[in-house]
Amino acid sequence: MDYVSAIVPPLVMAILFIAVIVTIIKNQGGANKAKEDAAVDAAFARAEAARQATGEDH
Repeated sequence: MDYVSAIVPPLVMAILFIAVIVTIIKNQGGANKAKEDAAVDAAFARAEAARQATGEDH
């Protein structure tokens, strides 16, 4: 029975890892993509405005 206790932790970790990867892939794109893109665009706009406000125009 030692082999069972030796294989269970890696097996559980592998199953959880696969579940995380599947969840990430399923959440790519879709309805949330526009919201995520808008958040990134807003962050870039704020960073650009702050850079221009400090006069760091290179």
